[in-house]
Amino acid sequence: MKENRFLPALLVIALTGAIVELDMSVPGFPDIARALHASESTVQLTVTYNFLGYCLGALVHGPLSDRFGRRAVMLAGNTVMLVGALGCAVAPGMGFLLASRFVQGVGASTSVVLVFVIIADVYDGPRMLRMFGLTNAAMSALMTAAPALGGVVNRAIGWRGTYAVVCGITLLALVLLALFLPETGNGRGKAAGARAVAADCRRLLSSGEFLAASLVPSLLFAAYMVFIAASAFLYTDRFGLSTLGFAAHLLVVVASFAVTSLCAGRLTALLGGPERTVTCAIAATVTGAALFLLAGDGPVATTGSLVVFCVGFATVYPVVFGRSLQVFPELRGAASSLTMSGRALLVTLFTGAASALFTGDPVVTAGVMAAATATAAPLAFVGTRGRRAAGTGEPGAVSGRGPS
Repeated sequence: MKENRFLPALLVIALTGAIVELDMSVPGFPDIARALHASESTVQLTVTYNFLGYCLGALVHGPLSDRFGRRAVMLAGNTVMLVGALGCAVAPGMGFLLASRFVQGVGASTSVVLVFVIIADVYDGPRMLRMFGLTNAAMSALMTAAPALGGVVNRAIGWRGTYAVVCGITLLALVLLALFLPETGNGRGKAAGARAVAADCRRLLSSGEFLAASLVPSLLFAAYMVFIAASAFLYTDRFGLSTLGFAAHLLVVVASFAVTSLCAGRLTALLGGPERTVTCAIAATVTGAALFLLAGDGPVATTGSLVVFCVGFATVYPVVFGRSLQVFPELRGAASSLTMSGRALLVTLFTGAASALFTGDPVVTAGVMAAATATAAPLAFVGTRGRRAAGTGEPGAVSGRGPS
C-alpha cells in the first residue's frame, strides 16, 4: 500500500489543540474570576474538570477504536473537543464553563491516545521509534509554548479568546482529519459491548510484560512532572533567580527532552538496538535523578541533573512505549488507553505527594523523583530475556503496512 507522506504532519496537527488547551487557559484565570464573579478556587476547578474528562475519555477511546476503527473515533473525539472548546468560549457562567471544560477534556484525550496507536499501526522498527520521537518532541514544544501563547492571546483579546483559538485549532484539525486521515486499524466489526471491553482490559492487565512496558514511561513522566510542578519555586525562591533566569533554565531542560526525542531513532541505532538502548537510557535516568538528589541545591547543578535525566527519558520512551503496544497488537487501542489513563493517575499521585511534602528544599522534589525513577528502572527489563532468546528486539510484529 502507498504510504501517506503527510500523515506525520497530520498527526502533529491533531495533537496541537489537545496539548495546548489546558495550559493556554491558565493566564486568563484572574480575568475569568472577575468576568464570571467566581472565586479563585472555583476557577481552578476548570483544571480539575478538564483533567477528569481527560482521564475518563482516555479509558474508552482506545477500545472503541479497536472495534470501530481509528478514523471514526478520531473524528468523533475531535468533534466532542470542538463542542467543548466552543462552549468554553461562549460560557455565560461558571457552571457552563466547568461543564464545557469536562467535555473538552473528554475530546482532548482522543488524539493523545490514538496518535500513538496510529503510528504503531503504520510504522515498524526504527521508523516507528523515529515517529514516536518526533511526536514527543512536538508535544514537548507545544507544552512549553502554550502558557506564553495563552498570555499573549489573553492580553490581546481576553480570556474567551484563548478558548476561541483552541476552538479554531480543533476545527482545522477536524477538517484535515476528515479529508486526509486514512483508516489504519483492523478491528472494525468486532463486538463493542462493555463485556468485550472489560475482557480486553483484563487480558492486558494480566500480562506482566504489558504492565511493565506501560508503567516505565508513565513513572518517568510522573517524575518529570514532579520537577516541572516545583521548578518555579526552586529556581526563584530557593535559588534566587529572576523569572527570566528561571525561564532560561527551564528552556534548557525542556530542550534536552525535545532534541533527544527528535534523535531517538538514530540513538537507538548508534547504541546497537532496542535492548542496549534501554540499558543505557535507564542508566542515564537513574544517574540524573541521583545527581539531583545528592547535589541539586543550585540552579546549574539542578539543570545539569535534569538534562541527564531527560536525555535518558527521551531515549527510552519510544522503545518501551512501543513494547506496550506490541504485546497484543490487536489491542493497541485498549493498550494506549490504559497507559494514558494510568499515566494521568500516576502524575496525580506523585505530584500530589511531592506537593504535600514540599518545604522549599529541593531534596524533597528530588526524593520523589528518585522514588518514581527507582520504581521504573527494574520494570524496563521485564521480558527482555524472552525477546533475546527469540532473536528479536521487541515482542510481537508491528504491521508495516502503510495507509491506503
